[in-house]
Amino acid sequence: MHPEPPAPLARVATPAAIGAVAALSVAAFSYVCVENLPIGLLPLIAADLDRSQSAVGMLVTAYGGTVAIASVPLTRLTLGVPRRRLIAGLLAVFVVASVVSAAAANYWMLLAARLATALSQATFWGVVATTAIGLFPARMRGRVIAVTFAGASLATVVGVPAGTWLGQHTNWRVSFAALSGLGLLALVTVAVLLPDIAPGGGHAASGASPDRRRYAVVLATTMLVVTGVFAAYTYVVAFLVDVGGFSTDAVSPLLLLNGVAGLAGLVLAGVVADRWLRVAMTAPVALIVVALIGLYLAGGSRLGAAAFLALSGFALSGVPTAMQSRIMQVAPGSTDIASAGNSAAFNVGVAGGALVGGLLLPEFGVRSTALAGSVFAVLALVIVVAEPLIVRRRRPTDRPSREFWTDEGVEVDTPADTSDSNRSVVA
Repeated sequence: MHPEPPAPLARVATPAAIGAVAALSVAAFSYVCVENLPIGLLPLIAADLDRSQSAVGMLVTAYGGTVAIASVPLTRLTLGVPRRRLIAGLLAVFVVASVVSAAAANYWMLLAARLATALSQATFWGVVATTAIGLFPARMRGRVIAVTFAGASLATVVGVPAGTWLGQHTNWRVSFAALSGLGLLALVTVAVLLPDIAPGGGHAASGASPDRRRYAVVLATTMLVVTGVFAAYTYVVAFLVDVGGFSTDAVSPLLLLNGVAGLAGLVLAGVVADRWLRVAMTAPVALIVVALIGLYLAGGSRLGAAAFLALSGFALSGVPTAMQSRIMQVAPGSTDIASAGNSAAFNVGVAGGALVGGLLLPEFGVRSTALAGSVFAVLALVIVVAEPLIVRRRRPTDRPSREFWTDEGVEVDTPADTSDSNRSVVA
């Protein structure tokens, strides 16, 4: 007899599941907006709180560093908490901290509120993907991941510019207050629609074919490719003006172009990840290499700069979806912990890329950031392409077959290395 599954398996996409994932996507949108909002409102916050702009910039740096450091420990600490209660609690922290941010009487109060938000976000990124995936059949996981992460992409395209505009035309505090309201909407929806499933159950709880070395490849690829992109993207405004020859008024439309291309890439990534996961992992990294080298070589042309900027946005948006789909295959233990590790790697890449670009900028000029970024992206491409050589194939006697649950019932994970297939193991 086969063992009973630890939790009911989703066989169809129910309206409640669709609504819950939409709420999780709104929550992701809210988190990314709050994280990056001080960038656009930096002069206003600095003047209001009587601090230097560099000090206000630390509000973003400290936030990202907290997420990177705290993701794995906090996710591990909350493994036993049912998902609805956990995510609702995290969003409650978000709402309260955003209200405190809007009412902050001084810099230190604002910093404390942002650190509280960052701690809740660190845990949120560890559990959101696996929670969303568990609501749907396993064959839909790539598309579910894409929808969940769409909120984060929309935050960059729409949320941060809108929040900046609102703050500039009213008060920077109004932007934080508005995001607290959006977070409250996500909180109520999650509390109503998300089932209070115990963690550790269902097809999303553990990797279908656990492998520590393949998981390490995912982390290394994520960290390197994100480092490469953000070495250049952190200073993209200076690049477009100084190298591309654009006016400052043209920068916002170009960033919008980058974001719209990213949304297109996100939609495509979900479909491809469900069918050809190896392609979904490799193609975005290869396109990022092309985009960064193209920016370095052709960035002096307005057409070239715009085209390769859009290509970088299109390609980068596919990386989180593909890597999260891969984690659902190869996570060596809990997929929540594995997802938190990938979130940490992503944030290390963001911070590392900004640091690399900042070191190059005064000595070699802003154009060098694209070239340096391409070096990191090439390293990521080498690692992901060479994975079969980096991770030796096991012999049939190295690991016994095991059973795992899918939406179709029980399947057998054979000792042969099926994780290299061009489709999901549980598709």
